[in-house]
Amino acid sequence: MNTLSLTTEGGAAWTLQAVAGPVPAGDSALLSTPIAATVPGEVHTDLLAAGAIPDPFDGDNESKLAWIGSTDWVYRTTFDWAPDGQAVQELVTEGLDTAATVTLNGTQLAQTCNQHRTYRFDVTDRLVATGNELVIEFASPVETAKKLAETLGLWPHTNKHAYNAIRKMASNYGWDWGPDLATAGIWKPIRIESWSGVRIASVRPLAAGDGTLTTHVALAWSDGAPDTTVTVEVGGATAGETVAPGTTEVTLLATVADVNLWWPRGYGDQPLYDVTVTVAEDNWTGRVGFRDITLDVAPDKDGGPFVLSVNGRPIYVHGANWIPDDAFVTRLNRATYETSIQDAIDAGMNLLRVWGGGIYETDDFYDICDEQGILVWQDFLFACAAYSEDEPLWSEVEAEARDAVTRLSKHTSLAVWNGNNENIWGYVEWGWRAPLAGRKWGEGYYFDLLPKIVASLDPRTPYSQGSPYSYDHFIHPNDERNGTMHVWDVWNQVDYSTYRKYKPRFVSEFGFQGPPAWSTLTSVVHDVPLDPYGEQMLVHQKAYEGNLKLERGLGDHLPLWKNIDDWHWTTQLNQARAIGYGIEHFRSLFPLNTGAIIWQLNDNWPVVSWAAVDGHGIRKPLWFALKRVYADRLLSVQPREDGLVVAAHNDSDEVWTTQLLLARRATGQGGETFARESITLEVPARSAVTLPVPASLVSLDSTHEYLEVRGGDGSTAFWYFVEDTALLLAADAYTSVVTPTDDGYDVTVTATALAKDLALFPDRLDPAARVDSCLVTLAAGEQHTFHVTGAAAPTEVGVPVLRSANDLVS
Repeated sequence: MNTLSLTTEGGAAWTLQAVAGPVPAGDSALLSTPIAATVPGEVHTDLLAAGAIPDPFDGDNESKLAWIGSTDWVYRTTFDWAPDGQAVQELVTEGLDTAATVTLNGTQLAQTCNQHRTYRFDVTDRLVATGNELVIEFASPVETAKKLAETLGLWPHTNKHAYNAIRKMASNYGWDWGPDLATAGIWKPIRIESWSGVRIASVRPLAAGDGTLTTHVALAWSDGAPDTTVTVEVGGATAGETVAPGTTEVTLLATVADVNLWWPRGYGDQPLYDVTVTVAEDNWTGRVGFRDITLDVAPDKDGGPFVLSVNGRPIYVHGANWIPDDAFVTRLNRATYETSIQDAIDAGMNLLRVWGGGIYETDDFYDICDEQGILVWQDFLFACAAYSEDEPLWSEVEAEARDAVTRLSKHTSLAVWNGNNENIWGYVEWGWRAPLAGRKWGEGYYFDLLPKIVASLDPRTPYSQGSPYSYDHFIHPNDERNGTMHVWDVWNQVDYSTYRKYKPRFVSEFGFQGPPAWSTLTSVVHDVPLDPYGEQMLVHQKAYEGNLKLERGLGDHLPLWKNIDDWHWTTQLNQARAIGYGIEHFRSLFPLNTGAIIWQLNDNWPVVSWAAVDGHGIRKPLWFALKRVYADRLLSVQPREDGLVVAAHNDSDEVWTTQLLLARRATGQGGETFARESITLEVPARSAVTLPVPASLVSLDSTHEYLEVRGGDGSTAFWYFVEDTALLLAADAYTSVVTPTDDGYDVTVTATALAKDLALFPDRLDPAARVDSCLVTLAAGEQHTFHVTGAAAPTEVGVPVLRSANDLVS
């Protein structure tokens, strides 16, 4: 096989030009003058590179650039073609976003309307030696979605645009954390493939825990091809079969002796084996890991569980939902994925859920998860809407799903295929049935088409009909006692203390908002004065009544802010506390609860959101809270009907034994100890225990006392008998010293009284600065050193760079 790359990196020169649409008068030259384009790429990124538009993320530029998504665009390139004696030439497009008309040398090859599919067009005898012209015209993504909705009929959906009418990334049209910047473009590689005889159409190497590799090889043939041999090699084992022309698929079995199993992080190693498939002159290479994954949702005495097991071992899930890592996904690469997935690893996570309003990620994403032991829960791309089951949508969904399962099934990390996000819940509870008036709404995809495709193409990976789902048609899909649950009354309606009212089997979505880092926020929001309700601030707060919910969410936990600096710190702190509170509670329920997946790990632009890591890659206080509560071993103090208990969850393979020292202490200067008890803690591997807190440690004067739990191994937990708004915290609870280091500086804090939730924000001095720790609580007499990298040392730090809860309430 010979390949001619038509990407910019491969040497092709592309241009981009507006065809028709509401182009502003100041940009009308785009209708007559083409600009240079990068392929793969997107219209917005090309316009930005050409200096034709300002940064879409800055200020209120999002609305000023809405015309781009309402405009038709055309990409053009010319290339030469040297005949190479091969029988077949095909144009291969891995990703066209989205409503595209493809024309070669004046002949229309196709019209496509699915961002998530690969297309292959026969161009044999259509190529000339010099000056081949390839033109791809993209219809306005906004107008196309609107017209398709008018044609199909309006199905209920969230947000402004009818994203459910078109097979395009839903969040590209805006979400409650993302900008409305509907893109168009050649977003994945494009090439000419030239071949004769037989070629490999696809490979699905499915590796099982017994060392067996079942390799499904799909073949394409040209006329006059002879018999050929298909072989596979893996781990020193080989298998082969000779097939006749016209054979469309061959299945080969090879068994690796003494195979080393692949495990998620925290449970073992991640050995990967190279695989080579050879057919005549064509070959395919990849990697697999040998493992078995099962999903148990069978009813039990408490309802119905959701238990993922790898190689027969149940996995407690420490997870996060993953959204596209940039609003312009063509700016992502292996390095950006490595950075963001490392954020998950460093926080103690073992699973990422690729959410259904985004994309099927690039192989780089899954490759890294394979290598690092991060399980992947993959949604099919349906989110928060009803979907027509009529043509042409049904056929598009089927082709897309077959593409996705075929491409991704080889990845060892793939643990769950999930039918949709919240659509079953939406049908039951969000008022869809009246406007649907009996029309099909997507159930046929989730309960029929998609499970059949997974069973046929990737039978080794479990399938779930949706999230949330109770795995029974007669049980509410968001029932806490069964399957998966999304907890969204917290944040939207009630205080985060409501988390403790639930006893969920598995929480696959829950979250709480907070602003991004100060430097991230102020890089794009330029309101004077800076205010939570400023014009540009509200552009970067997409949630319905988001700022009101931030305020209401303080409850009795923290006081209302006095200024913008306090708003920023208070809301970041409250976000971190809310999620930490929830996860501590969920883990205290083990083994009833088998995991949690927070909403969300990452952002796709600078925004006030639920993310743990902001759009500039700065880890928010929430991320540091997650690192604590997602640790293998977690101590917390929990209220039970008969009093306080110390809850210990040991999600490791070693017995956890330590001596716990419990003390009731004063919050003020000196931190006097009023009562002390010692308890032996012993928790078997992958188990949990609760120990009652002795009555002597329950406070009689709750406003200036707290409970401290310290293990001999460094584990800690704290309990406060009242909320911070009633707790007497000293204003002068600590001192700090700055010391320069070779790579930045240290800030050493010494507490003279209880210093609660200490946090250092070095990005306020230098946006490049990063800190290694956050939300550190010190008792009187204790010290902690924050290590900062990427910036020069200041002479001293204070508010608003060094903060604590004491600042807000003292």
